[in-house]
Amino acid sequence: MTPRTILPGATIGVLGGGQLGRMMAHAGNRLGYKFVTLDPTPDSPCGQTARQIVAGYGDQVAARELAALSDVITYEFENVDAEVAAMLEKESYVPQGSTLLYTTQHRIREKRAVEAAGARVAPYAEIAGLNKLREAAKRLGLPAVLKTATGGYDGRGQWVLRSDADLEPAWREASQAGTELVLEKFIVFEKEISVIAARRPSGEIITFPPAENVHVHNILHLSIVPARISDTVRSEAERLALSIAERLGVVGLIAVEMFLASDGTLYVNELAPRPHNSGHYTMEACRTSQFEQHVRAICDLPLGDTSLLTPVVMANVLGEHVEPLLRWMSSVDEEAQELGVEPKVHLYGKAEAKHGRKMGHVNVLAPDTEAAIAWISQSDIWRANPT
Repeated sequence: MTPRTILPGATIGVLGGGQLGRMMAHAGNRLGYKFVTLDPTPDSPCGQTARQIVAGYGDQVAARELAALSDVITYEFENVDAEVAAMLEKESYVPQGSTLLYTTQHRIREKRAVEAAGARVAPYAEIAGLNKLREAAKRLGLPAVLKTATGGYDGRGQWVLRSDADLEPAWREASQAGTELVLEKFIVFEKEISVIAARRPSGEIITFPPAENVHVHNILHLSIVPARISDTVRSEAERLALSIAERLGVVGLIAVEMFLASDGTLYVNELAPRPHNSGHYTMEACRTSQFEQHVRAICDLPLGDTSLLTPVVMANVLGEHVEPLLRWMSSVDEEAQELGVEPKVHLYGKAEAKHGRKMGHVNVLAPDTEAAIAWISQSDIWRANPT
């Protein structure tokens, strides 16, 4: 596909109307772009900041309407309909293409692509039946994780197998998912980190500083930047992200999630071809946010400087955290003043604050990450979440 420079004043179409699209629109609006989004939920988070077409992701008529209104089309999460993305690629301008979407929507295809880029993944086996699961569990060893090849996120579609007795119950449940299954050897890791790389169609490529991620109940709780890793690990993580982005011909952003083992080995866990939760820290802490960078990349503008301006810890705000967050916002926080931290609140405009649902995040800017973590630990907002 021949690169096109899409200048401000143009309209960016977004497949998906969630919070990532919302923050992308905020960043793009500041540059002078207009936005239109396609999402089945009326008054979606992105729809509150852009024109919205209310329709399902597989609706080809609605997708063509989106194309007619847009100068360039992107997607804000990878579970949009790959066939619709392929159709739009033929009939309009989708610089990210559909191939990467097709690859990252399927764990097995994704793992093969990561291996082809020269990166390690956890040892794995495709599972086609209970006997295959037993054979793979014996060969890979337990504990291991049985995962659906498609559709899983935030811990959904995953079963941890700790003994032979877990195999048959997990198989019975997982086999109802209607997709291929994969068994992964459980990696004992010291840290989870992620690196976001940006690439434009004409070839320029750059990474953001690695984030150290802490999950609670399989949902991201904290992203700590600078990550508490050695310079050697930092350089290798950035190199792997660049290699994967180049090999896969990424346009826009790709988040590369990794496990750091005790011996310093990095294993790539997942890819996300879009802005990512672990990159929200960039909104105040970097010279260029991940959302502005994504807009720059898909429009083939020169990429922005990704230098870190301040230590930061991003903390997710789930449904159960909203009320205490709102109480905190209406009061004076002397602890924050004493610690020298500056919390920046981002709420996504979602209608219902359900338990475990991502409703927003707070970027805690600080003189060092220890001060930010101390403030989060002392806060009533995340009292139920260990740090």
